[in-house]
Amino acid sequence: MTGVTQRQPAPRPVTDLSADDARRLALRAQGLLGAPDRRAGVRGVLRHLGAVQLDTISVLARSHELVPYARLGAVGRPAVEGAYWSATPEGASPARPHSFEYWSHAACILPIEEWPLFAFRRRARRAKGHRWHVMKDSARSCAAVLDRLRADGPLTTSQLGGGRNGGEWWDWSETKIAVEWLLDTGDVVCTERRGWKRIYDLAERAVPGPLLHDDLDDAACTRRLVAQAGGAMGVATRADLADYHRLKAEQVDAVIEDTGLVPVTVEGWAKLAWADPAALADPPRGRHRTTLLSPFDSLIWDRPRTERIFGFTHRLEAYVPKPQRIHGYFAMPLLAGGKLVGRVDPAREGRTLVARQLSLQSPKAVRPMARALHEAAAWVDCDAVRVERCDDPQLAAALRAELTRTDDARPAEDATA
Repeated sequence: MTGVTQRQPAPRPVTDLSADDARRLALRAQGLLGAPDRRAGVRGVLRHLGAVQLDTISVLARSHELVPYARLGAVGRPAVEGAYWSATPEGASPARPHSFEYWSHAACILPIEEWPLFAFRRRARRAKGHRWHVMKDSARSCAAVLDRLRADGPLTTSQLGGGRNGGEWWDWSETKIAVEWLLDTGDVVCTERRGWKRIYDLAERAVPGPLLHDDLDDAACTRRLVAQAGGAMGVATRADLADYHRLKAEQVDAVIEDTGLVPVTVEGWAKLAWADPAALADPPRGRHRTTLLSPFDSLIWDRPRTERIFGFTHRLEAYVPKPQRIHGYFAMPLLAGGKLVGRVDPAREGRTLVARQLSLQSPKAVRPMARALHEAAAWVDCDAVRVERCDDPQLAAALRAELTRTDDARPAEDATA
């Protein structure tokens, strides 16, 4: 029959994986199993993950700082920022950037080498014609922003004229709408933040020449992004692959067979999965990292995947009314022994790290939680840890006792950026 789309048969799996196999593949792919690559440092973490999510919430630190901390240990926070952004002094010519900020899984820091891969998204934004804010005079407003950047170099929103009209935070000025539109469509780029403020620059000036092009067609962009996501996850379903860079399912379907990923089945997974063949050829081994994870960490940012792999249900409750929260404002899962075994909602009071609310899955999680809390406290220059609430009084008593010990609570050695 003509005019009828024939559904392609499902590919034949090359191997069957146990649930534990899949979990270990995911952990290693995310840099949380085996020896960390300290020489590559923060930039190596970013290149491997392909995207590090940004968020305004700062408890222990902002999420983009917590991601390399979870993998490398106590990297100095200034070193983390310096590794992500081009630390260019005011008035100096820009250095070669290592990253840029754009829409991936959400607002993310991305390796500068991925600039060409997001051409499909820049084209789609341009074709739409506007973002959720609409300019009164788009041609004039955009030209004014570009002229200022061309004349004066990289600038913040306030230096361009201000971000708001004086009302609520979403009441953006015409200048703010224009510069964000230019960021969406690729004329402007953010390759640096200072004090959490975006520094906007002309893409033609900031992005290295060999990368400054939109030559890749949509299929080439999505094929390379799906392959990158597969490598960063180790093993993943189609939905997992789509979620990593927020692609559509049909975009993944159109390119999956050309990515180099191979089909596999995973025990307990209802859907066919795809795996990195290099990961399959080298069984995961090595030490598991014991650490607290940002809720926006790419290991766990996909909630259905987290539940499928770890049997752990997690939800960010920062935007949930306080009386309705179960685990706290910014509950950070505890990773230990390759499993998620607890969570804690941390805060800082002077030089004390406060575990405002804490839960542990079993007595075996007590020592790892104590170790993780001590390590996190040292990283943010706290010299004491206090537990306020725990859902199990006996485990709370055991944890407080463990926190008084020092032999298993030494912070990890510094890592280079």
